[in-house]
Amino acid sequence: MLTSVFILSGCQSAEEEGHFFHDYLVNPFVQLIHSLGEMLGNYGYAIIVITLAVRLILLPLMLNSMKKQQIMREKMEVVKPEMEEIQKRLKAAKNQEEQRKIQQEMFALYQKHNINPLAMGCLPIFLQMPIWMGLFYAIRISEDIQTANFLWFELGQPDLTMALIAGVMYFFQFKVSMINVTEQQQQQMKIIGLLSPVMILVFSLTTPAALPLYWAVSGLFLIGQTWLSKKWYSTHQPTESK
Repeated sequence: MLTSVFILSGCQSAEEEGHFFHDYLVNPFVQLIHSLGEMLGNYGYAIIVITLAVRLILLPLMLNSMKKQQIMREKMEVVKPEMEEIQKRLKAAKNQEEQRKIQQEMFALYQKHNINPLAMGCLPIFLQMPIWMGLFYAIRISEDIQTANFLWFELGQPDLTMALIAGVMYFFQFKVSMINVTEQQQQQMKIIGLLSPVMILVFSLTTPAALPLYWAVSGLFLIGQTWLSKKWYSTHQPTESK
């Protein structure tokens, strides 16, 4: 996701009037940041307010995604003994035909228990991409926002400390997401879970500090959201709905 945003940074149409992205995404973003910044006294506060507004709008989708993840983990625990047996037979398979048949058994097991490992809810991430683009280009085309100071940094310049804070926030969000997760599942999710903070950190090192500010506030919000949802689901068993 972050790499795709980086590639889009070379798209000139977002910076030129008369183009769709500029007129309907970037320019409204500039106006929104200016209006909130003048109201709150600083463009940095405007970005924080926008971040919180985005997180609140996405909250129902995020909670639904967390619910699906919890249900999926519980289903995986139910089928774990059968799955381990299938995996042992798959490793011991002597030819591709035998492997194919065993894999079909695994798919049948997934189907029997209505397990879809891919249905974990990526919509909130996709919905944030226009926000990242709008914020990125708003900084590039607005000198006022670009040169504005907030705390110890300029919004339009990369800042190492802000990049580290953003990465740390998402690292702690990952650690909180591992609460009540079995050790085996933690090992399976470790690489994918650590990928997000690493990508946030790497990308933040070369982008205007306004984006790491957005991610840092967003990560802090997610830490609280994840912790509360974990506490809730520890006492309220989630159930599937149509």
